Amino acid sequence: MSYSTNEIKTNLLSGLTVALAMVPEAIAFALIAQVSPLTGLYAAIIVCLITSVFGGRPGMISGATGALAVVMVGLVVNHGVEYLFATVILMGLLQLIFAFFKLGKFIRMVPYPVMLGFVNGLAIVIFLAQFNHFKVIDDLGISTWMSGTALYTMLALTLFTAALIYLIPKLTKFIPAPLGAIAIVSFITIYFNLDTKTVADLGSIGGNLPLFQIPAIELNWQTILIILPYSFLLAAIGLIETLLTLNLIDDMTETRGRPNRESMAQGLANVVTGFFSGMGGCAMIGQSMININNGALRRLSGIATAIFLASFILFLSSWIEMIPLAALIGVMFVVAEKTFEWGSLRLFGKVPKKDIVVGLLVGGITIIADLAIAVIVGVIVSALFFAWDHAKKINVNHRTNRRGWKIYQLEGTLFFASVKNFQELFDYKNDPKDVIIDFEKSKVADHSAIMAIDNIANKYKNAGKKLHLVHLSPECLEILDTAKEMVEVNLLEDPKYHIADDKLS
Repeated sequence: MSYSTNEIKTNLLSGLTVALAMVPEAIAFALIAQVSPLTGLYAAIIVCLITSVFGGRPGMISGATGALAVVMVGLVVNHGVEYLFATVILMGLLQLIFAFFKLGKFIRMVPYPVMLGFVNGLAIVIFLAQFNHFKVIDDLGISTWMSGTALYTMLALTLFTAALIYLIPKLTKFIPAPLGAIAIVSFITIYFNLDTKTVADLGSIGGNLPLFQIPAIELNWQTILIILPYSFLLAAIGLIETLLTLNLIDDMTETRGRPNRESMAQGLANVVTGFFSGMGGCAMIGQSMININNGALRRLSGIATAIFLASFILFLSSWIEMIPLAALIGVMFVVAEKTFEWGSLRLFGKVPKKDIVVGLLVGGITIIADLAIAVIVGVIVSALFFAWDHAKKINVNHRTNRRGWKIYQLEGTLFFASVKNFQELFDYKNDPKDVIIDFEKSKVADHSAIMAIDNIANKYKNAGKKLHLVHLSPECLEILDTAKEMVEVNLLEDPKYHIADDKLS
């Protein structure tokens, strides 16, 4: 695929900007997981490179993330870093299995309110996470907030960086605004010898590239029992965050990514990372937003990011460590502001209350707990709201034909949540000797509905009355019990659809 000169420039400069922003993030996430800074940087390089080359969403950036790091820390503390590498390998294999069965398409089923909650929750998480850099460790090893001149200097540089990011595009579009802001603030800090925290305060990033090695653990059933739960949870969190980020970028760029291909690339990247002393990773919404906002929508941007990160470790560590953290914090503050869907605040009072509840619920759980839990809870709650709404929409129109038979014309979907209302629609005691239930304008959706029909048939039978069932699908007939003898079949008119029932599978 050919690139124009302008696309090459845009993607390379954006890749450099993203690489600079990834350094403190990768180090911070490594420290959260209680592994070395290089373990986080190795993951950033390998995961970013492989997903950029083979992934299904060009322009999306992947690397070590906080959502995965908070799960990893328990494993590292209790069993050691070698178990982490083995867990990352198994995590990748589980993601490859997910891709093999083409399950990525189901991410499209995530309701829009859940997406809004996910985006807004992560924006707040990104914003709040930056304040950890405003803390220092005292002589007793206790973390305390900065104060005095050090605090004011860092705040001023942070705000100045954010202001530059909004100002630079009005002056020039030659370089990405975040890169220009980082360069200007770094120059001012170094030239005036300002006393402020730098990347070096997080730890050294200098070193060599990782070598291939098999995790030094005993491969037995006990080991599998230790790493499997962590691997499953990490794989789920990684795929959920990745595929939701892919969906977000699809909406922003009005293009369509390939979820199954991205799942495959994520799995491959994590398998390789585990064999090269990396902590694994997934899509990074903050860095991805930097890239997309810079207009870098090609694979080159992610490849450039990985190459720049590798060069930082090999050749430029002393220079990168001089960059003030305030400049990178300012960039992430702007990312959080641009990621947050401010338009969602105007939806209050204009959309159904249940959508507002789901969005706030997902956002809140994302902030205080875990992304995967937030999305799963959001989908479940949305499904329950949907079931509740449709359960209330089951109704019937009744009339009497020339024979004096009473006809119930059913409307709506008959399923587990609506069967109670359905059973209350009939007057078993006062109905005539012959009763017809017409399903032409309704759909029988599951086994609970079939059992409800059988229950009604039994009640009419016990009352000494005959029930006629018309316009039921052939699949329904296979499962009916008592009511089967009461069905009047018209193959030319009866509907053909499948119901959710184990007996048919």
